[in-house]
Amino acid sequence: MAETPMQNRVQGGVNPLALSIEEVSRLLSAAGGRKVTPEQVQADIDAGAPVGVGGRMNLVHYAAWLIREVQAR
Repeated sequence: MAETPMQNRVQGGVNPLALSIEEVSRLLSAAGGRKVTPEQVQADIDAGAPVGVGGRMNLVHYAAWLIREVQAR
């Protein structure tokens, strides 16, 4: 069976559905224009941010959690 374009982009790269804490911090730092440390991401996990199997994070679920946290303030 042929791979879809999405599978091709994920293969050999970063899978946004299963990121390590370090990958999340690097990705958010690059995209957001300000430094996000692995310790900050870990603090979010400690505060209830969703984490999947093997400590991996789904970027979409994490972003949704962050939005809910900001709205709750």
